[in-house]
Amino acid sequence: MVNYIWVGMTVIGLVFAAINGTMAEVNEAVFKGASEAVTLCIGLISILVFWLGMMRIAETAGLLDKLASLFRPLITRLFPEVPAGHPAMGYILSNMMANLFGLGNAATPLGIKAMEELKKINGGKDSASRSMITFLAINTSSITLIPTTVIAIRITYDSAAPTEIVGPTLIATGISTIAAILIDRYFYYRRSRKG
Repeated sequence: MVNYIWVGMTVIGLVFAAINGTMAEVNEAVFKGASEAVTLCIGLISILVFWLGMMRIAETAGLLDKLASLFRPLITRLFPEVPAGHPAMGYILSNMMANLFGLGNAATPLGIKAMEELKKINGGKDSASRSMITFLAINTSSITLIPTTVIAIRITYDSAAPTEIVGPTLIATGISTIAAILIDRYFYYRRSRKG
């Protein structure tokens, strides 16, 4: 569906430019945008490679396991349907750790694997379980310590202080994560009282 929307917007933009005689400006914008996209991607790749390497070092050193064990009591309370030692718990914790360090691209495959495992616990049903909804809410809000993507964009565009976003990001994502958990619990308890 999204592909149709993008194609539709492109076609409408080109038709509009042809009718108004601004096709030269559109061509210039296309080539300028393509050039900026390449520059931005190279900047993002360098930052992501650095932080993914740091995460690999942390994993090899056992730091991620220690962080996961630190968060395990909280996670088991948030996901009571997931049995202890189930692979879903490992994927959930890994996804949360990747999001914690602002590695959304690395967190995505872990999130998909977590959802696949949660679906198995749910008996393969197409409807979402409580744990799946909770995971989606937390994953979407995802508390972030180091917003690597935003820092990379700020560095690419020559920000005077690219890391000054860390504090506000931590506050905003902390509030959004707490709000997501509270809203998830509110609707869960409201539904359980009705049912």
